[in-house]
Amino acid sequence: MSAPPRPSTASRTAGARTTRPAGNRPTARRGRLVEEPPTPEPESYALAHIVSGVLAAAQALVLSLAVVVLPAVVAYLVGNAALTSAPETPDDGVQVRSAIDVATGLWLLGHGVPLTADAVTVTLAPLGIAALALFATYASAKRFAATSVRAWAAGTVTYAVATTGVALLAGSAPGWSLALAPPAGLVMGGLGMALGILARPDAPAPAELGERAEGLAQRLTGFDLVPATLRLGLRGGAVVVALLTGGAALLVVAWALAGRATSSDIVTALEPGWTGGIVFAVAQLALLPNLLLWALTWIAGPGFAVGEGTSFTPFGTVSGPLPAVPLLGALPGEDWANPVSAWAPLLVIACGVAAGVFVWRRLEPSLVRWSDVGWVLGGIVLVPALFVLLGQLAAAGAVGPGRLSQIGADPLVSAGLVAAEVAGGAAAVLLGAKLDVVARRGEIGDDLVAWLRRPAPVGGEQDRDEEPGGEAHDLASELGFDGSPGQDDGAPRGATPDGDPDPQDGADEDPAPSRDWARTAAYAVSDPEPDVASATGPADGDETPEEHQGT
Repeated sequence: MSAPPRPSTASRTAGARTTRPAGNRPTARRGRLVEEPPTPEPESYALAHIVSGVLAAAQALVLSLAVVVLPAVVAYLVGNAALTSAPETPDDGVQVRSAIDVATGLWLLGHGVPLTADAVTVTLAPLGIAALALFATYASAKRFAATSVRAWAAGTVTYAVATTGVALLAGSAPGWSLALAPPAGLVMGGLGMALGILARPDAPAPAELGERAEGLAQRLTGFDLVPATLRLGLRGGAVVVALLTGGAALLVVAWALAGRATSSDIVTALEPGWTGGIVFAVAQLALLPNLLLWALTWIAGPGFAVGEGTSFTPFGTVSGPLPAVPLLGALPGEDWANPVSAWAPLLVIACGVAAGVFVWRRLEPSLVRWSDVGWVLGGIVLVPALFVLLGQLAAAGAVGPGRLSQIGADPLVSAGLVAAEVAGGAAAVLLGAKLDVVARRGEIGDDLVAWLRRPAPVGGEQDRDEEPGGEAHDLASELGFDGSPGQDDGAPRGATPDGDPDPQDGADEDPAPSRDWARTAAYAVSDPEPDVASATGPADGDETPEEHQGT
């Protein structure tokens, strides 16, 4: 079945149109989708956001606390049943409560709240527990919390209040350390809730948040607080942190493989059983991030200590009696300090080189100024320095009195050395690349010599150091140090910067002539060829100056 023919417009004549008069035409039909002013958010929505944040934080706290408390309770019950077959006594409840208090104290210790047991104060935070709590908060916020500031604030406050309540109920923290529970809960809960909410599909991207914060700061202060080059440098610093963390992880794996015999002997001597094995496994995972941060300082050079008077560095190892913890069997022995390991700090310098290459490839070389190089270099150094400083502060502490009061690395020394080594590697790349760009604009030495040895000014002319308009010469701009992309200066191709024709223009047939104006014949410095005529006297038929004056 064929389609109906389209009406022809050729047969229509003027005045034969069948349209309605203008006054009787119907108005245009509005579309169904129209822009309406946004309605204010109902109070029920705000309440729902607050409730979602509270529930997410409470769920995260319960889950992370259960992962630490349940293994301790199970280990106690199984161990008690194996030791005696007597019926349950009234003291069993007290013992279970004691096991719960110790496990809760370990959970608080992961948040930075000291643990006190039998008059011994432990301040070494197991960062694995902190990572567990942070991940639980992140996962709960991502799944249950609403994408709003109200949900984040409600979840953060809930986590801090709950952490303080756990510290009060546990009784494992001394009175002065209870003051650390609220700020620790605020930091842990706020960070986990923020990461989880920002990971939701309807959340704004981190780049968008950064632009908003930058615009707000610029409106409040009137200038850009974080230049684009500094932001690029911070990205390069994140690359350094990732490389250092990966290198430290590989080193920990190598230490664990080399010390597996020692760790096996410790486990065999303790005879923990399957329940004790579970507890030991949790303890190893809790201390693994600490060992990773210590390995990072070992690579950088300052090393770390596990007990007063001990030292583990790539230049030497001084060990001593250690607690019976299987993970400590993976510490580097004396054979790890050798002439090869003494070059370990070069790995940190190499990370700085990698960051410098990463940053320079994202810059436009012809537009980079020396101030840009400084901002980029500052950002590259700032991120790993802060990471090492805060990481070593969290990974250091004490596990008892006496020689066990010093465990970890010196935060200030470690951060300073890492910053210096990263700065050396990144500066070698950035400064070298910048100087190469400057050199491509003109050979620095030849340009300077040519400029200083230019022909003396002729009498009656203006000073060569001053332009005809009375404006003084700028040596920096003439030699290519003013940061301009090129040295054209408005002169046509085939002419010198002063506008004079290039004597070599006709002889040089290169379609892409060199921009090195200092090497052209107009600025070349050479001895003039001797005038043969002036040396031998006037030739026959030539007039002398006196004869010319006479005529």
